[in-house]
Amino acid sequence: MAFVGGGEMLVLEKSTGRVRRVADGMVTGTALDLAVNSASERGLLGIALHPNFTVNGFVYLYWTESTIGADSTVLSEVPLLGNRVDRFVWNGSSLAFDRNIINLRARQSDSGQTERGNHNGGVLRFGPDGKLYVLVGDVGRRGQLQNLAEGPFGPGSPDDAFGGPDPDNAHLTGAILRINDDGSTPSDNPFFAAGAAIGGQTGANIQRLFAYGIRNSFGMAFDPRSGGLWAQENGDDSFDELNRVEPGFNSGWVQIMGPPGRIAQYKAIETDPMAPQPFTPGGYFGLQQIRWPPTNLADTGVQALLRLFALPGSHYSAPEFSWKFGVAPGGIGFLDGNALGTRYANDLFVGAARTSLEGGHLFRFNICGRATARGIASFDPRLADLVADNLHKFEITESQSLLFGSDFGVTTDVQTGPNGNLFLVSLSDGAVYEVFDSGAAQPPSDDCRASAPSPGPGPSAALTLDLEARKQKLRKRLKLFATASAASTLTAGGRAIKETTKELAANETTKVKAKLKRKQRKKLVRKLDRRGKAKTRVEATATDRGGTTADDEVKVKLRD
Repeated sequence: MAFVGGGEMLVLEKSTGRVRRVADGMVTGTALDLAVNSASERGLLGIALHPNFTVNGFVYLYWTESTIGADSTVLSEVPLLGNRVDRFVWNGSSLAFDRNIINLRARQSDSGQTERGNHNGGVLRFGPDGKLYVLVGDVGRRGQLQNLAEGPFGPGSPDDAFGGPDPDNAHLTGAILRINDDGSTPSDNPFFAAGAAIGGQTGANIQRLFAYGIRNSFGMAFDPRSGGLWAQENGDDSFDELNRVEPGFNSGWVQIMGPPGRIAQYKAIETDPMAPQPFTPGGYFGLQQIRWPPTNLADTGVQALLRLFALPGSHYSAPEFSWKFGVAPGGIGFLDGNALGTRYANDLFVGAARTSLEGGHLFRFNICGRATARGIASFDPRLADLVADNLHKFEITESQSLLFGSDFGVTTDVQTGPNGNLFLVSLSDGAVYEVFDSGAAQPPSDDCRASAPSPGPGPSAALTLDLEARKQKLRKRLKLFATASAASTLTAGGRAIKETTKELAANETTKVKAKLKRKQRKKLVRKLDRRGKAKTRVEATATDRGGTTADDEVKVKLRD
């Protein structure tokens, strides 16, 4: 979705290729209708407004083209480079084509296995630097950008019938691209010099890279405080991730998912043919593409790190957070401001790509630290290692304290609206949800202690501590906006009401009790490396300025 001003938003319909105009909770028209191939995860996938949109009206769309001139769900009815990013011009009522920005791989017709249409990525974001960031999934490729320097078959062999393993046009996948608003390549990209030295089509594509080694993702967002880029990454059966993406980042796929110290678990899960759990009765074995089986994975973290395909200037860093078994994270976004109360200001919200967990979970991550180096802080001691050790796929063990809401369906986008409230697009519900809160807004703080859980079940000390009264208040204030693929009507009832009060007493029981002597104070000390990233987790003690209290110390675990 995109907010175009005047109380109006543009909302994408994945399967129909239509860009819908929505105002005052109603669909008011269609701004554009594209002939999309929506098989599997293809379709009309991403939208971004130019930073100077109010002047130039530029709107960017990521979509999968159909070869038949009409909407299609047939896997084979797509060009090889059928994922497109195009620029359009908004005139106040409709969108007109302006230019093509880039064409990316879409077709997955690999020998020895059924055709697929997944891992297209599709997220578009403009950064605070004014550049366009394009996230494309691996589209089933097994080449250098998937950390296989010689491809799946060894030296001298291509990845598939269309080339590779080097990132030619058919293998520019599993990456975040950083490009100018006209499609040209910024000269300050992290691999610009490396690509220039290589030359040709491959070199030009390497110059476009901001990050690589990404399996697939449905969510990417810029931190409103630090300006840093975050992205979620979907594992196969194990180790979904949240990553902070710095220039030159190699996320590690296919060699690494999750922390390198968990590489044995990664391999054990992905090679398990008899996993006893409800969602994959046939077991976990496989990484979707049979030409590089999971038995090839390293046995140790050091071995895996040594196998990474290292472009000059690239670097790997462990995820900021991960789940042992997949929970299918979807769209992500930051709450830019205090609209849900000071406690949630500038925090990260993560939706679901499947409805298997909590009917479509909405997780909330407390983001703390200095404005230039913000990371995840957890008040749940089970998450001290920044890994949720759940029991199987789509299972919530160790994520209860993260749960902000349920039954949002498949969330493809999370954004802060012009009014400061949280907006979510639900693909499965055919709706856009706006979440309100009545908390008294206070200025945000870099001090994580200011965000510590308050003594009571309410999510903010400024709110009523009566949980049921709070739920009723939210129910009265929550507004539902909807778009339906088949009919331009407002969807009402049923799952229109979303409870944002799932952070129950479990959150509050994570406080660490200790006695503080009068006037005793401890300073927060952090060891930073040369890039400003924390190398060790630290603990901060809340200072009791008024005397000795047994219950007001909170242990804060920081990554940064």
